[in-house]
Amino acid sequence: MAMPMTAAELYRHGLRLLVEKDIPGWVDLWDEAGVLEFPFAPQGWPERLEGRQAIGDYMRHYPDHVDVHDFPDVTIHQTTVPATIVVEMRGVGRLVETDSPFDITYIAVVTVRDGRITSYRDYWNPLAVQQPGADFVGANR
Repeated sequence: MAMPMTAAELYRHGLRLLVEKDIPGWVDLWDEAGVLEFPFAPQGWPERLEGRQAIGDYMRHYPDHVDVHDFPDVTIHQTTVPATIVVEMRGVGRLVETDSPFDITYIAVVTVRDGRITSYRDYWNPLAVQQPGADFVGANR
C-alpha cells in the first residue's frame, strides 16, 4: 500500500488541481470533517466552513469567477509538527466576469492527517475581492 502524501506533497497536488479547474478533485483531498477558516474574511464572506460538503459547496463555482493560471511563488515551511505546514504563495490569473487580472498573495496554515486535509487557515488579502467580478461567494447566494 502506498504511503499517504506528505502535507507539502498534498498541498502542491491541490494547487495543480485548482489550476486544472478540478474542484471535485481538490475537495476530495479533504477529510470528511475538515475545517477551512478565513481569519480575514470581509463582511458577507464565510469565516469558517466545517466539513468536506460545506467546503465543496463553497468552492463549486470558483472557476466560473476566478480563472487561476498559476501559483508562481510557493514557499512551504515545515513546522515542528510534521503534519502542519505554513505556505506563502501567490495566485495569478483573471477574473472571468471582467477579464481583469487576478493577483493575490496568501499565507496558509495547513494540517494533514492520513493523506487528507483536516485544517486549513487561509490568510488571504480581503482587499482583492473588492474588485468587480471577484465575489464568487456573493454571486451564488
